[in-house]
Amino acid sequence: MREMKFAEGLRGRAVIGAAVMLGVLGAAGVRAQAETAGDGLALDARLTIVVSADEPGPVHRAAEDLASDLGKVFGTKPKIAEQSAGSGATVLIGEARKLPEGMRPENVTEAESFSIAVKGKTVVLAGADMRGTIYAIYQFSQQYLGVDPLYYWTDHEPERSARVELPAGLSHAYPAPVFKYRGFFINDEDLLTGWAPGAKDHAGISLAAWDKVYETILRLKGNMVVPGTWIFPNDPQIKAAAERGLIVTQHHAIPLGLNVARWPKDVPYNFSTHPEILERAWKDAVAEYPPDIEMLWDVGLRGLSDTSYASMDPSVQGDDKLLGKRISDAIEEQMKIVRAVHPDAKFVTDLWQEGARLAQEGYLKIPPEVTTVWADDGYGYIQDKGEVKAGQGTYYHVAMMNNRTNQLTEMVPIERISDELGRYEKAGATQYFLVNTSDIRPYSLTIRAVMDYVWLGKLPGVKEEPADFYRHYAAEEFGEKAAGAIADMYKDYFAAPARLETRNQGDPSREYGDQLYHTEGRQMLQTYMIDAPLYAIPGQSPKWTIPRLIGDGFGRPGFGGREWLTTAVPREIQQCGDAQPRWDAVWKKAVAAEALVPAPRRQFYQSSVLTMVTIQRESNRMLEDIAKSVQDAQKGDMAAAQQEATGALAAVGEVRKAQAAAEYGKWKNWYRGDWLTGVYRTQQVLEDYAGFLKDPESHLPPPIVWNGWEAYYHIMQYEGDRSADVK
Repeated sequence: MREMKFAEGLRGRAVIGAAVMLGVLGAAGVRAQAETAGDGLALDARLTIVVSADEPGPVHRAAEDLASDLGKVFGTKPKIAEQSAGSGATVLIGEARKLPEGMRPENVTEAESFSIAVKGKTVVLAGADMRGTIYAIYQFSQQYLGVDPLYYWTDHEPERSARVELPAGLSHAYPAPVFKYRGFFINDEDLLTGWAPGAKDHAGISLAAWDKVYETILRLKGNMVVPGTWIFPNDPQIKAAAERGLIVTQHHAIPLGLNVARWPKDVPYNFSTHPEILERAWKDAVAEYPPDIEMLWDVGLRGLSDTSYASMDPSVQGDDKLLGKRISDAIEEQMKIVRAVHPDAKFVTDLWQEGARLAQEGYLKIPPEVTTVWADDGYGYIQDKGEVKAGQGTYYHVAMMNNRTNQLTEMVPIERISDELGRYEKAGATQYFLVNTSDIRPYSLTIRAVMDYVWLGKLPGVKEEPADFYRHYAAEEFGEKAAGAIADMYKDYFAAPARLETRNQGDPSREYGDQLYHTEGRQMLQTYMIDAPLYAIPGQSPKWTIPRLIGDGFGRPGFGGREWLTTAVPREIQQCGDAQPRWDAVWKKAVAAEALVPAPRRQFYQSSVLTMVTIQRESNRMLEDIAKSVQDAQKGDMAAAQQEATGALAAVGEVRKAQAAAEYGKWKNWYRGDWLTGVYRTQQVLEDYAGFLKDPESHLPPPIVWNGWEAYYHIMQYEGDRSADVK
């Protein structure tokens, strides 16, 4: 018997006939079952993982992960081989139809279904197809080895043990996932880019970090990924995703993968006047994808840098009917382009922003073979107005960059997730689920919730109400002893933020996210010191786009000038002042619960709970102090203004201290990439402001509102001067 060697060219090598090789294993397994009936099966470091060479590469990658998981439990990694190694226990991995009859599970026929069974001395991990087999591997690790599917982000290692006991006769079939397509959108990836830059790999994020992202998706039973925001179709992380067994798809702003944030200067972007240019660009983008990878094509039409297409085409401005026709025509043309190369292609269209309105008005015509995907608003409320239908799906956020929501902390409560996804599950709108995870690490609670829901069709651990999931999650991550106290804290945490004013009567109010405190705080300070005009340096736009006067980022008139300041200051004094006692109470509960957390889990508790609460609590305090300081400065009470500016700086200092404590071990420099919320930049502006209060003749900071420019400078820096191919 020879040990399996996993070379790069595994698929191309000569393989042993699976039926012949596994037939021997099957016969041995049947004999062993008779000998050990009723005794169960004990696994230890002597076991062998058996994977036929004719299983696809992604299955072998998952088998390597299983060997690593077993190594963490036993202290020694088991061998991976192509056949059984003597009389010891075996973990047999394979697609169900390829296994010998004695090992083949029943009722594993639906796509991505799988089973875990014990047959004598053999654990059989079998799937209906490639991904079902991968899910069997990871479910075994999770359920029987205690491996957290988010272990890489939660630092949660399984307990060491000399042996793992499995019951005799174990046979568990897992049905196909409830939602068909399920995956991550790694969007606005500032923290990931700063922490694991990928310039050497010719990618925004290192390929090693990407591999951990893909492993995480698969451990959570996901099957697709949008691997970055403004990327090109031949970026290396796309091929890497396919090699892990994931479907590659795109997001609403880059239909067919066209990187419009790199649109070349002086080339028209107008489907009304120059359709041939966009058609060439779409064809070129399709041709740039690696051959023979599994794709789900996103179709649609938006402007450059995720703006409405109407911002690029004067002929459709103010004319929803014509705008809907242009987008409908673009979708038809895009489908023709893809089908010319991939006749069996599958399509989705994301109804982001104006797309939902146009579809509801009947102006956007979506072909029946295109899956309609409704987006939420960044706060977890899906914008279909109750019109969702069977066969549709959703693009959902647990994090979002819009200067108001969350980039560093959790914000979307479990009850809202359960209500909205439950509504879709009930309607049969289970064709597609894409979750915007941004940088992953700050949102482990809600990522786990949404991915469990779309696999199971429900939240695990829920007995009476959705909030039971808080306890379920806390028990897994921090132990049963701490679970009740932490669950209670989570409930209060999600109820604590101040609320934005609703724009439409009957709409639920939206929470203050961590971005709002810092974006609005900086702009209050700059407006007081400099007054209008302030300028925004475009972040996601093509690099040739010029700075512009800032608009109303909060849906309010006069933003950026003294008129806006006169309304914003008293509002934030009121709102943040009301919220501060709630945040103080949450902090008290979070600190009290820490004593109940086992010592090995306290670093993660600090980084995921205490840092999260600190960011929210101290940022709320900071914005209140900024508003009070500006108000007092306007009244001429400079002593009070200076004292409040000092308080705001102290609050920012507390945030930065908590962030530094969360940068332990492999997480060194995690917050280096905080270019979107920009806590460090708030500190800089506050220091300028404090100096200005003392000496109004001091140098003023530039009248610049960054609005993501620095983030996308770094995120896209690896692309150099490359532009989208339009020739």
